Amino acid sequence: MLPIEGIHHVSICVRDLERSKLFYENVIGLKEIERPPFDFAGAWYAVGNTGQQLHLIVHEGETLRQGEIHTRDGHFAVRVSSYKAARKWLDEQGVPYEARPHAKAGFPQIYVLDPDRNVIEFNAEVLDEA
Repeated sequence: MLPIEGIHHVSICVRDLERSKLFYENVIGLKEIERPPFDFAGAWYAVGNTGQQLHLIVHEGETLRQGEIHTRDGHFAVRVSSYKAARKWLDEQGVPYEARPHAKAGFPQIYVLDPDRNVIEFNAEVLDEA
């Protein structure tokens, strides 16, 4: 068996790096971190304070989706401390989402699309709203 310690990073494809950076910094609230000088555009972000990262990679290929939110599409999930606060923040930012407060997964979920239509799930340990 592999001695896995956890997920280090998730990489997603984006078309417009500046637009994506504005979304991930201002809407999601991630902090950009240093990135090696690769020969292609991108940005790296710290996710939480445990060393996990999100990598944005500029890519014009066919891996980018076209449709609406579909929760069975490839996505990454971020645990939030408050489901209620997450919904309130997304409402204030004008970000459309699909809320699943009583998800079959056993924990409340919220799904959003980033500017390049990558699916992001926010979930909380408990449902803290009525």
